Amino acid sequence: MTETGDRRPLASRDTHWARSTAQWLASKSVTPNQISQASMIAAALAGGAFFLSGRQAGWAQAPFFVAAALFCQLRLLCNLFDGMVAVEGGKGAADGPFWNEFPDRVADILILVGAGTGIGAPGLGWAAAAFAVLTAYVRELGRATGQPSDFSGPMAKQHRMATITGAAILSVFQPLWGGTNEILLAALWLIAVGAAFTAFRRGRRLVTGLKSGSSRS
Repeated sequence: MTETGDRRPLASRDTHWARSTAQWLASKSVTPNQISQASMIAAALAGGAFFLSGRQAGWAQAPFFVAAALFCQLRLLCNLFDGMVAVEGGKGAADGPFWNEFPDRVADILILVGAGTGIGAPGLGWAAAAFAVLTAYVRELGRATGQPSDFSGPMAKQHRMATITGAAILSVFQPLWGGTNEILLAALWLIAVGAAFTAFRRGRRLVTGLKSGSSRS
């Protein structure tokens, strides 16, 4: 969906556990920028776990897949709470917009390239990462030209992380059928193609909006 403003529409933001956690974080000395920076650490650990999984075989891969899935979700939690602490907690900073965007691009690259390298397909990992970054570029380009921030899919950030997390969890059980990373391979293809289509879709919507002369009120 497209939302007027700069915040991604998230149902989890309105849950009790999220509000409570954000309030607790806001009451501490932690800053939104630090939470954003922590998301890169979580992504690096996820990418590292994917990479190391490729150095194992059979059930020995399972702990690395589980770790990768958990760190991918931790990255998303950081993305959730940095904004909530900044906005609802009133702790936003002048350089907040940079730390709101830059770590996300780094995180996508670390996770997707790590996954691609782990399964022996680094080119595919880089392709998925490049298209993931492109989707964000088109969104920010639209915002810079006065259009609403377009968070539409089908392969926006939360969809990419859901796909790669699900693939990691399913890959835990691949020894049961003698699998060799087919699930992660399929997931990376899905992310690459889906993100490319998402960038194209957002670009087309942006051009349409510019031609119609519509902008944020």
